[in-house]
Amino acid sequence: MTHISRSDSIATAFATLGPIGHLPKAPGTWGSAAAVIAAPFIFLPLSPTVRCLILAALFLVGGLVATRAEAVIGSKDPGSVVIDEVLGQWMVFALFPIMTTWQILLGFMLFRLFDIAKPWPVKAAENWLPGGFGVMIDDLLAGLYAALCMWGARWAYVHWVAPLMN
Repeated sequence: MTHISRSDSIATAFATLGPIGHLPKAPGTWGSAAAVIAAPFIFLPLSPTVRCLILAALFLVGGLVATRAEAVIGSKDPGSVVIDEVLGQWMVFALFPIMTTWQILLGFMLFRLFDIAKPWPVKAAENWLPGGFGVMIDDLLAGLYAALCMWGARWAYVHWVAPLMN
């Protein structure tokens, strides 16, 4: 059996969100769900500026730990690495000053849609950067697509639906 260093174990645990990335069936969905559950407590109370700084730090640290986890696990973009789902899911919420429960749930569904469907350039982005940074950037772009759809949904609600309710 190969010895895994303590730093590799810590990096892999961070990249997989501990046991979450090892849950059966659809680890990406479990990772996104964990990000959604954590967001109202540790991400959404912060200002949009601080959220963007957290996303930048998460991209950097996530890219580093995902690179280490790929080496330890021995595969490119292993399904158990779900730190990228946290980045992508929180990208959806980053610029909204206030999020209602239905918007958080819609953001979850939209992110999962774009993360699974991988429309251009999401799929291509996996190869733009080496190692774990390629793992991170495609989810960042999927989150950006989902955020744009959220902005469109909010705009449509404010301009078309809400006036009909008055």
